[in-house]
Amino acid sequence: MRRIGAALGEYLARRAPGPRVLLAGDTRASSPALAAWIAAGLAARGAVPIDLGTLPTAAVARLVPATGAAAGVVLSASHNPAADNGIKLVGADGFKWRPEEETELARRIAASSTPPALAGAVEIDSSGRRRYLEALRAEFPGRPLTGMKVALDCANGAASGLAAELFETLGASTETIFDQPDGTNINAGCGSTHPDALIEHVRASRFDLAFAFDGDADRALLVDGNGALRDGDAMLYLWAADLMRAGALEPATIVATSMSNLGLEHALERLGVGVIRSGVGDREVVATLLERGLRLGGEQSGHLVDLRRATTGDGLLTALAIADLVARSGRPVTELLAGFVRYPQRIENVRVARKPALDSLPRVVAAAREVERRLGHDGRLVLRYSGTEPLARIMLEGPEESLIRSLASQLAEAIRAEIGAH
Repeated sequence: MRRIGAALGEYLARRAPGPRVLLAGDTRASSPALAAWIAAGLAARGAVPIDLGTLPTAAVARLVPATGAAAGVVLSASHNPAADNGIKLVGADGFKWRPEEETELARRIAASSTPPALAGAVEIDSSGRRRYLEALRAEFPGRPLTGMKVALDCANGAASGLAAELFETLGASTETIFDQPDGTNINAGCGSTHPDALIEHVRASRFDLAFAFDGDADRALLVDGNGALRDGDAMLYLWAADLMRAGALEPATIVATSMSNLGLEHALERLGVGVIRSGVGDREVVATLLERGLRLGGEQSGHLVDLRRATTGDGLLTALAIADLVARSGRPVTELLAGFVRYPQRIENVRVARKPALDSLPRVVAAAREVERRLGHDGRLVLRYSGTEPLARIMLEGPEESLIRSLASQLAEAIRAEIGAH
């Protein structure tokens, strides 16, 4: 970790001496130690590390350009279990680092030696929380959520203590669950990857809306007043439709990933909104938005990005934007989503022994062609490898559940026959 900090300090110092670097983390027990080790490496190479404490990833993305810092480092493994952790890098412009920048940093790390351990305190800045909350409040002036009752699942993560305060200052009454982090319970049976407890909480009481965040609060999922889970595709539809009605979606096109439901594309088409597909991941979504000069994009997991308001996925901003548009409409979510009909979707993961190009595997190519022939224009196939696991991922959409289940099974067998792990 000190080598990473040192390499980062050297990389940033090429542009200006003494670069300031903001550090924050989620609520994992390991985050403070990792931040301290990276800070030691930064300081060993003349950088000035500034510890912001526990904050969402999106807060760091806002604060880096707002404070003139050279970069931000977030210690978080997002929606993963507490035993995992990772590093997210934010550039001076507030956007996540590009792959080529990460590649250059990795080269420097590989060539580096361990820097000496440094004594001395790291600069502490406790104003980050206040500044982040003020920035989000400014996006929704007044008390637009007055009269709205909202439930919030903070995943025992970085949204804990922030989400309720934010919603209440905008007029909502709130009930919060899973907002008591102890370093080990982040994402444990809660949050956006485990929303069942929130769904039951909504069904047992009366709420207008509910939201589930993940560990670093860069994603959110919606639960409507009836206790039905609404994913990122549904929220994209709501947000795009609202912007379109307001004449604020120009060009009238959004970005969704290759995994977004075909029903989203068809529903938005009826509103006059086009959909461009990007690769999976919020960084891919943002890159496509920037490349095409578009405003809004996201993915099913709840990473949504409005480039007029943020540079990366921000679960708290997403939740506020959805709550605000529902409040202004005066209509329930079920009614607002009447035009969005989700296509049956089937996802299968096949464990593989290796990852050759899929189009180099004759049986897989033949099976995929047969699937596409059977689906025609009423369905969609996405076939790719997982970026982090030894898995081939099959995603099929079509008008009939039984058909796509059968086709997915046939394609999975072809993959197992060629490269399946034993």
